[in-house]
Order: sequence, then structure tokens, then C-alpha cells
Amino acid sequence: RSSYSCCYFVLPCCFFDFHGKYSRRQSKKTQYREYLDFVAHVGSVCGFHVEEDCLRIPSTKRVSLVGKSRTYPAAERALIDKQITQFINSRQTCALATCDRRVGFNHEGHCGGLCKEAGSEPPEDETEAAGTIWMPEFQPREKVEQVRNCASLPRDFVDEVVLNVANLLLNAAPQKSCSHKQGGSMNTWNQGESLSLREVAEHLNKEILKKLKSEYGGLQTLLKNSHQVFEVLDGRVHIRDWRKEKPPSKSKPEVKRRLSAEAFKTRLCWFFIHHPDGCSLPSETCPYAHGTEELR
Repeated sequence: RSSYSCCYFVLPCCFFDFHGKYSRRQSKKTQYREYLDFVAHVGSVCGFHVEEDCLRIPSTKRVSLVGKSRTYPAAERALIDKQITQFINSRQTCALATCDRRVGFNHEGHCGGLCKEAGSEPPEDETEAAGTIWMPEFQPREKVEQVRNCASLPRDFVDEVVLNVANLLLNAAPQKSCSHKQGGSMNTWNQGESLSLREVAEHLNKEILKKLKSEYGGLQTLLKNSHQVFEVLDGRVHIRDWRKEKPPSKSKPEVKRRLSAEAFKTRLCWFFIHHPDGCSLPSETCPYAHGTEELR
């Protein structure tokens, strides 16, 4: 409806109608095929010659629909727009009737005749409103979506939370010593205790939690993003012990091996700076820099 010169490409995936989940009506077809036919029908109602193509992508949902040309001259645009409005209203009526059916109301022939493509004439006030508002109930996303995966949080804030949680785990129980050999001598390294995400949250102040709550995933996402320091398994937070990490596989693709090599020693080692026992790995094998002089 944006303009007569508009063309479109759509790759149908999730089964949704204009106002909610798409309800199946033809048991003889697969759900995917029926939904593709529905989306193609929407294009036809909107006055497009709808073409179908199959993309060369590794996905089970790879059938695309393309509208490159119109079925009507530009002079008939107002008439077709009215037809589109009626179609949208009929789909809304269908959604409401389907909802009624699910709670026990009679709904003959799936739609009771309310879902005909042209639909019945909408009330006058709806027709007038359609000129300016296509779908009053529809809430589009903002033009600029806010990134909410904790990646946009200030670095100082993230560092503060990481340090607080690490100290919490280190001081949660009597020192848990892990013995390992370095250069022939036995050393102990405190790996701390593991705590549930709930327990960790209970020890953080309300201002920090409030700031994290505005981010999708919150505390868990921030800790998972801090891969160097933490390991989050089954809802419990552990301090990562790099001695237990598996060495890079020789069968690893060359591109990934090259990327790993390029990232070696490009960031400072958190444990070397903050952990009371320093890093559990010797400088030669730690993927992070033990001091600024080692940074690449």
C-alpha cells in the first residue's frame, strides 16, 4: 500500500496472520504449503502478479514470494486500496471468530462466512479511519531498535559487576585449592565457589540490578559475555579455570585456527590483574597478555 511503484520480496517463515498466529484451514496441505499459499493470496489481493522462487540457502524455509508487477492500472489504485482495507478487516473478524471458537462458540465452516476475501462492508467510521490508519491495533517496532544484549553497557559498569561477582565467588566459602604443576613446583590456585544466579543477584545492589533489568538477559547475559572470567552452567556461576579448557583441535577449520592465532595476546588477562593468586596458566600458554608489554 506504500505506492503503486512498490515491489516486494518476502521469505515466509513463522506462521502469523495480521493479528496473531495463523490458523490452519486445509488439512490436505502441509502447514508450510498452506501458509505459503496464504501469503501469496495476500499479494494477489493487493494487486500483484505473485511469483514463487526457491532460494539456495541452508534452510527448510527457503521458498520466497516476489511481487514485481501490478495486475491493475494506476488509475484503479483507490479501488484496490478499498479492497485491501476490506480484506484486512475480514482477517481481523476471522481472528476474533477463531478465538470465539476456541472458547466454545459455534464457528461454522471454520469462519462462518466472515473470512471471504472481500469481506463484508466495514462500518463507515472504520472505512474513514482506513484512509490514515491501515491497522489501528498494529504496533510496529521503533525505527531505531535499542541494542539490549548488555553489549552497549558502559565498560566501567561491566568491569565493576565482573569484579564484584568474582570477589563474591572467591569469598563465598573457604578457599577451594586446585593443585597443578608449573615448572616442577606445586602451586595452589583458588577457583572459588559456585553460586546460583539468584544468590549472585541477592548480593548485588539495587541500582546495578535495575540497570541490568533493562537489558535482555540481564545478569546472566552479562556474565556469559564475560567469557574470560566466568562459566555459567545450569543456572550456576563458576570462575573459569583455563587449565581445564580443551586445547584447540587440529581438525579445526583453517580459518578458525587463523582467527584464534590472530586474537592471541590481544587483550589483558583479567586473572593476572585481579585474581589474588594471579593467572592459573603460565604466560606462554595463556591466550591473554600478562602485562601491557605482552599485548599484540
